[in-house]
Amino acid sequence: MRKTTKSVLAVACALAAFTAAGCGTTSENSGQVKQQNPLAKCKGPGGHYTIGMSQANLAEPYRVRMDDDIRQAAQRVPQFDVQFSDAAKDNSKQISDVENFITKQVDLLMISPNEAAPLTDVVRQAYNKGIPVIVLDRKVDGDAYTTFIGADNTDIGRRAGEYFKTAVLPQGGKIVQIKGLSGSTPAAEREKGFEQGIAGSGIQVVATADGEWERSVAQQKMDAMLKAHPDIQAVYSQNDPMAEGAYLAAQAAGKRDLKITGIDGLPIPSGGIKAVEDGRLQATFVYPTGGAEAVAAAKSLLVDCKPVPKTQTLGTERVTRDNAVEVYDRLNHR
Repeated sequence: MRKTTKSVLAVACALAAFTAAGCGTTSENSGQVKQQNPLAKCKGPGGHYTIGMSQANLAEPYRVRMDDDIRQAAQRVPQFDVQFSDAAKDNSKQISDVENFITKQVDLLMISPNEAAPLTDVVRQAYNKGIPVIVLDRKVDGDAYTTFIGADNTDIGRRAGEYFKTAVLPQGGKIVQIKGLSGSTPAAEREKGFEQGIAGSGIQVVATADGEWERSVAQQKMDAMLKAHPDIQAVYSQNDPMAEGAYLAAQAAGKRDLKITGIDGLPIPSGGIKAVEDGRLQATFVYPTGGAEAVAAAKSLLVDCKPVPKTQTLGTERVTRDNAVEVYDRLNHR
């Protein structure tokens, strides 16, 4: 009888673990995803809401602009108080930042993950505690979030590849690629899309380096690639700061005819659109920050009590010297 009782208890404990009800296991850390009511935090226009925004880093101008866009849009929603954190490219720091927001019991979490896999669990924890989660730009694994807002990085990479095939090197040639941080989803998707875009052409990617999304790192990597491959004709950079780093390295090496393209197209004086207008870059592709859209989604969930789509895909456009002035002015007067 004693053995039977122990067996029953063991089975009950195992079942409880699966339902996150006992045995030292919770659904927040078991890998399961709770069914969330995304409108549970909504108190209507009369409520006051604290939002935590966890940024991957502030070393990239793109991420500074994202925070600025969130800050500016949130100023138009009097019910919102947005608190920002900077992970400084450190996964452990970003995990701690999100845990801090969970402890503070924020009404909504926004996050642009440094890398997908390391941030997945803590984002799931927030989601499983009933906190609506808006994931921006870079993804996490699985679907433990309320909505993802970002451009289609595979499509952007494909468009960049097609541009190389039709306008940059229509006769084919040798190029190098400067990727973003390994482990971040845009880096993998922009590479995959680019390969699709140049398929069937005579374009050969002879080397690829990880520039970590930063100009100084890309400049060092580009210098090394130019020494190893002095006959390259163009550079595909996965963002504009790295493209600028490649430009500086090329100038130092006397390769002033090298054709360089980037991605981001920030409408700021130091951004990619101005770099195209000034002739440093051949082209760039606009990559919206999603900041304003994130605040709009938060308002819908918390103030208006309306659901939002699981995925919100933002548009892009190619910027060359032909349209750089017009695009810059238009994006600054939305």
